[in-house]
Amino acid sequence: MPTTQELLFIFIIAGAVVLVIWTLKDLKKPGKSDSKPKSSSPSSNDQQSVILPLQLQAYERIVLFVERISPQSLISRINQPGFSVLDMQIGMVSSIKSEYDHNVSQQIYVTAAAWEAVKTVKEQTISIINQVALKLPPDANAIELNKQLLELFMAQKESPAEIAAEIINAEAKKLMQ
Repeated sequence: MPTTQELLFIFIIAGAVVLVIWTLKDLKKPGKSDSKPKSSSPSSNDQQSVILPLQLQAYERIVLFVERISPQSLISRINQPGFSVLDMQIGMVSSIKSEYDHNVSQQIYVTAAAWEAVKTVKEQTISIINQVALKLPPDANAIELNKQLLELFMAQKESPAEIAAEIINAEAKKLMQ
């Protein structure tokens, strides 16, 4: 005599089989021709109308990311009275990494070139912050780090963030054509 557990298992299997057969019958109703396109499969235009807004939103988010990790933006958000160079450096690098982690999923919606620009600006900005910070005593006032970073970025013709934003904008504009 089967146990209660065995009977329950048999009923679950039987129910699953009935569900599969019922689903298959619904998919293949009589009178439907195999040559007709399925109305449930989305057309290319339908897919594009769903995907395009997601892609454009991803481009908006990564442009915002690039702007938020620029030294000017980081300094205005992170700087606190009494911060040392080391405090400021850690705060800026942590903020960049956190922002990146928050936006990493956007890479599935953007081109490889756009995402590469995002990664490059992130790495370059962290590298520049660390290089400038290493030239200063760690316990010096953060104002000195901020000043040197701003001077460095203002002296450049184009900052890494501006270059990345140009690449991202060009890729987004291709979508809208």
